[in-house]
Amino acid sequence: MDIIVLIKQVPATESIVSISPDRKEIQETDLKWIMNPYDELAVEEALQIQAEKGGTVTVVAVGSDRAVDTVRTALAMGVDTAVLINDPAVINEGDYAIGEILAAAVSKLPYDLILTGHRTVDTDSWLSPFVVAETLGLPVASLVTKVTIVDDKAVCERTVDNGIATVEVTLPAILTTQRGLNEPRYASLPGIMKAKKKPLEIKNLAELGITLTTKASGERVGLKTPPKRAVGHILQGQSVEEMAKELVKGLRENAKVI
Repeated sequence: MDIIVLIKQVPATESIVSISPDRKEIQETDLKWIMNPYDELAVEEALQIQAEKGGTVTVVAVGSDRAVDTVRTALAMGVDTAVLINDPAVINEGDYAIGEILAAAVSKLPYDLILTGHRTVDTDSWLSPFVVAETLGLPVASLVTKVTIVDDKAVCERTVDNGIATVEVTLPAILTTQRGLNEPRYASLPGIMKAKKKPLEIKNLAELGITLTTKASGERVGLKTPPKRAVGHILQGQSVEEMAKELVKGLRENAKVI
C-alpha cells in the first residue's frame, strides 16, 4: 500500500508569537519550528498501516528552506521518501492555493491512501485537505480517531457532536486525523542518521506544472491580535448572601444583562 502524508511546519505551541511591523507577517526571529502536531498523528498512523500492510510512506509539504528540518523529522520517524514544494510564489498563499499545490504534487505520485492532520495549530486552518480531495476526486473522512483497512476500504471512527460515528470510504481516499488516534513515536538516533540519506525532492511550481488560479491567489491585508479579555472580578462579601447581592448589582449596573 502506497501512503502519502501531507504535513506542515508550524511554530511550536509554546512559542510566543508577535506580529511584524508591517502587520502582514509574524515575527519569525527566535521561534522554534515543529511539525504540526495533528500531522504527527498522520505520520504515525501511516507507519503503523505500513507495518501491517507493507508498501511505502511518502510525506509531501509546502514550505521554505526552513521546512526541510520538519520533513527530515518525518523521515527520521520512519517515512521512506519526501517531497517539499519550495517556491517564492507560494509565500503568503492561503489554504485554497496550498491545497491546489499539494494536489498537483500528489497527482504525480502513486497512492492508495492520503493522511493529514484535521487542522493546523498556527492559523487553525482546515481547508487544504478538502481542496486536495475535490481536485483529485477523492472521498474524505475527517476527524478520524481509528482506522481499519479492510480490502479496498478504510473503516474509520470519527468524532461528531456527542459521540463517535463509524464511516466507510473506498480507497483511494483522504483521512484527516484527530487526537486519540495514536501516540506519535519519537525519532530515534539511528532514524535521524538514516534520514540524512533518504530521498528528499525539492520542487517549485514550474516543475509541478501548476499556475495558481485567481480563486486560489490573494493578498494578505493584515494580521491582528485578538482583543484582550476583560479583567475578572472577584466577589467580595462576608456571606453568600452578600456576594449574591454584589453579583446581581454587577450584572445590572456593569454588564447590563439584567
